This record gives sequence, C-alpha cells and structure tokens, in this order.
Amino acid sequence: MSETPDSAVQTAADDTVRAYIEQHRAAFLDDLAQWLRIPSVSAQPEHDGDVRRSADWLAAKLKETGFPVTEVLPTPGAPAVYAEWPSGDPEAPTVLVYGHHDVQPAAREDGWHTEPFEPELRDGRLYGRGAADDKGQVFFHTLGVRAHLAATGRTAPAVNLKLLVEGEEESGSPNFRALVEAHADRFAADAVIVSDTGMWSENTPTVCTGMRGLAECEIRLYGPDQDIHSGSFGGAVPNPATAAARLVAALHDADERVAVPGFYDGIAELTEAERELVAELPFDEAEWLRTAKSRAAHGEAGYSTLERVWARPTAEVNGIGGGYQGPGGKTIIPSSAMVKLSFRLVAGQDPDRIEKLVTEWVAAQVPAGVRHEIAFSAGTRPCLTPLDHPALQSVVRAMGRAFGQKIRFTREGGSGPAADLQDVLGAPVLFLGISVPSDGWHAPNEKVEVDLLLKGVETTAHLWGDLAAVRR
Repeated sequence: MSETPDSAVQTAADDTVRAYIEQHRAAFLDDLAQWLRIPSVSAQPEHDGDVRRSADWLAAKLKETGFPVTEVLPTPGAPAVYAEWPSGDPEAPTVLVYGHHDVQPAAREDGWHTEPFEPELRDGRLYGRGAADDKGQVFFHTLGVRAHLAATGRTAPAVNLKLLVEGEEESGSPNFRALVEAHADRFAADAVIVSDTGMWSENTPTVCTGMRGLAECEIRLYGPDQDIHSGSFGGAVPNPATAAARLVAALHDADERVAVPGFYDGIAELTEAERELVAELPFDEAEWLRTAKSRAAHGEAGYSTLERVWARPTAEVNGIGGGYQGPGGKTIIPSSAMVKLSFRLVAGQDPDRIEKLVTEWVAAQVPAGVRHEIAFSAGTRPCLTPLDHPALQSVVRAMGRAFGQKIRFTREGGSGPAADLQDVLGAPVLFLGISVPSDGWHAPNEKVEVDLLLKGVETTAHLWGDLAAVRR
C-alpha cells in the first residue's frame, strides 16, 4: 500500500529527526557528562557553590542551544534557571517545560561502582548522579528543539517554548511556589510539560497522567506534667501513650478506608475505562512485593494494588512513640507521646481542607485530661490531566512516533511541585519522562539508558509541532 502524502511527509520528517540526533549524539552525551560532573547537591550546604555553578552552566548551554532569553533566577535558597524562545507565530501556544538541576547526595562509599560525579558510559548506559533524575531528562530538550528545527526548517520552535529548571527539588522545593507566584506572568503557559518522571519499563512506554498530593502532620499528646508511677496512678489518670495508640487504631475502618469524616468528599473516582487501562499494564505483584520488601499486599478494599498506589487517597502512620523505650521495664505513665501522619491526596482533595478535617478529627479522638498539639507541614496539591485532553494526546502521539508502538498510561503515587505550576498558572500538567525503574533514582549507580534518552529527544522534536497543530 502506498503512503498518503501526509504520511510520506511525516516519515521524511521522522527520518530527518533521527538522522539529526545520530549526527549530534556524541556531542550531546559529552555535554551531558560535563554537566553531571558538577555535584549540585542542594541538601548539603558545602555544595551551595556547585548548585550555583550548575545553574550557570545550564543557562549558558541553553543560550548556546538558541534560546534568546536565559536567566539564573535567585531564590532564598538555590537558584533556578529560566529560558524562553518565542515562536514568532502569533497563534502559537505557549509551553513551559519543568525540571530540576539539583541532585541527591552521593559518595563512592555508598555502594557506587564508580565515582558518582565522574560519569561513565558503559554498555549503552550513562552512569552518574543526575543521569536520570533529572539532568538527563532536562537536557534532552536541548537536542530535541534543535532536531525539531532541522526537521521543519523553522528558525524558531512551533510553540513559544519556556524552560523552568529549579535548584531545590531534592530538598523539598521550599521556595518553588513563591518563585512561581512572583513570576506568574513570565511563566504563563497553555500547557506545562514535566520531565521529571518515568515510564513503566524499557519495553512498555507510558505517559504519566497525574501525581498525588500530600498533607503531613505531627501530633503531640501530653498527660501528667512528668512521668509518674503506674502502680500509684495507673488506671486513675489518662495515659497519653494509650491515647496515641487509640488515635492510630481509629484512623482506618475495617475496609482500610480513612475514617476522618469528609476525607473522600469530592475526589475524582476512577472510571471503568481508567481501571481497564491500569489492568492492561504488565504488573507482577510478586515482583513488586519483593521490591517493597513486604510479604503481602494490603489496602483499601475493592481496589487493585496499582489503583491504591496511584489513584486512591491514603493515611499512613510514619511514626509513633512515647514513654520508656530502653532495655528492661520501667513502670510509668509517660508524660507525653507523639504520632506522625501523612495523607496522600488525589484530584478533588485540597491539602488545606484535609488539614482542617484532620485537626477536627484528632480533637474528637483525644480524651479529657490529655492536651494535644497538631502541626502541619506545607501541603502539596494533587494534579491530574484527563485522558482526552488535547495536549495529553499530543504527548501520546509524539511518543508513539518516537517509540513506534502503543503508549499506555500510568500515574505517580508520590508527590511533587508540579501541582504548584498547575495551581498558580492554571495550565494542564503533562508528564514526559523516559526513565525506567532500573535507573536507580536516589540510589547508588544511578544511570540512564542512552537509547531511551534519545527517544526522549525524538519525542520532543515531534511534540512542539503537534501541539501547535492542535491549537490551530
């Protein structure tokens, strides 16, 4: 069967993109290795200068790539990098790409086979801290936009392209929301692309459609003004450790649903179509349990393991303590106890509302005679992009062209700053990542599969034109 003119044009464009990538592959990997040599560990003050050096390096490289505007943006902590490249087309949509240039701590004695900040290319894999999380996935956008220009003959991208690369993601992004709010006009976009995520596996390319939010708190319970004798006073005064245990026991019902009244109000329930898509994934629960170092799966009744991790809200006890914990016995009623809780949230839940509901629920659980204090950390909002969103479909088509196979869908059970972009900018968040579980984020011997990294390059080369066409 002969190709249609449109398919012939697309095939020619795909061939041009692949040829361009292959021609520039070695230089691209050399540049990435140079960036990986900068130990931009945001969590360690002794590397503050390296984080700044990493930001300066990236800003210079983006300028070299062709971005006419590049800037290092200071924050009260580590600097971010911002760049923009206007399309020149008044009808072009605006896309903001998010990533981060800081990395997790790493040392040879942690179990690395090589020096973590001396990248090594071996067996088709690039090893080094930040290779996958997240420098490699930020950097593929530089070659991707150049391949896009080569294939289209354009001198500027088909979209108004912006990059925002923060320097504190590995430290909890403490200044990120304030940065986005302060520059909301500059960062304004029709869609946000987050390249700080991954795929199901090397053989199953996927697009992530959402991340859960987070609310976490510490509860302090106080009884007598000091530890007192359990023989003289036991059974006659309230015990804060007992109150802590009862509070934890009351957190879930018999079906492992969170027992806080109103907790599930307004959440986005999984549709049957979404459940079918989750079930399509080649999930090996036994292998997953080995990874989790757990003997059994457990959770809310009526949902599969992946559905629980990706699409259901949770409450977890992160810590509980109080009283004597040394060797032998000490017959006391302790003066205090504590509980640490975290709540993963899904679309439709607001961290501020969950804080209010949990605060009221805890107050109702604490018995008379026990004083309590509850303190919440800053919350993270969930984000979710509908499967039929036109921009998401652009990502799926671009990945399909690069990988030459069906693209499936996942979500992320964890939480991140992407929701701040959605919340402040009012734009849909789309996830484009090529990392796979074996890449070892935060672990010794972190690596990225070079062939997959280049598939990321190829995807972005196709994506900008597709998004521009959808907008028209």
